[in-house]
Amino acid sequence: MDLSNAVWRKGSRSAEHGGDCVEVASVLDTVAVRDSKDPDGPKLIVSREDFQRFAATLKTL
Repeated sequence: MDLSNAVWRKGSRSAEHGGDCVEVASVLDTVAVRDSKDPDGPKLIVSREDFQRFAATLKTL
């Protein structure tokens, strides 16, 4: 999947400088996730529905 034009957003709970930083981008009917410290590294791509379930589960923790 071509992510060269993806608009990445940093997670609201990510640290300002260093630490655990996660970025997400909405691409068609999927969500891409990457480590902001390694933007050229691997990306996790999941369906929008799976990501919504994942995010909802995290909110319960």
